[in-house]
Amino acid sequence: MAHRPVGAGASFAFSSGVASTSSAFTVQSNVLRVVAVGNPAHVKIDGDPVASVSDYYIAANTSTTLALTKASNRVVGVTTGTTTTITFAEGTQCPFGVGEYVSFSASGQSYYNFTHQRITSVDTSSSFDGYHQRRAVINYDSSGIKTAFSSPDATLSSSQKLSAYGVGAGLIYLQQVQITGQA
Repeated sequence: MAHRPVGAGASFAFSSGVASTSSAFTVQSNVLRVVAVGNPAHVKIDGDPVASVSDYYIAANTSTTLALTKASNRVVGVTTGTTTTITFAEGTQCPFGVGEYVSFSASGQSYYNFTHQRITSVDTSSSFDGYHQRRAVINYDSSGIKTAFSSPDATLSSSQKLSAYGVGAGLIYLQQVQITGQA
């Protein structure tokens, strides 16, 4: 079985009896390879995880692959304010739920970009005026942006973090991968 790296890898230290958490990463694959170096650790993947002794166990100096749920959608509109409303293309749906975390990338308008922000509501209603698009409200203050949104290539993607609860001190290495070949 071969692993094909996707995106950049990361690492973070963990301590005995304490939960440590990675930086946020945009989900680009359906598999996360995790290596515990030095001591065993319990790990948890979520938008805002805090690992404990009841979470997935990785033995010292071993690796495992954990499943991720990849989701993204093209964005056609942004309404700025103390929260940010993202509008998806008509005929598509919002692949995210309330409470999930997302990251936004707008080609040519990087001042709209944000990383790892929480969805507070999803609006799937349609109205008599022909507005049949899906919208998500993000807990992100974009009120300082005054330029109209016009990016032809903008995407909202799922975002996660990995938390490790140490059984002793050590390091966690994480890398999104694609798995190829037979075991």
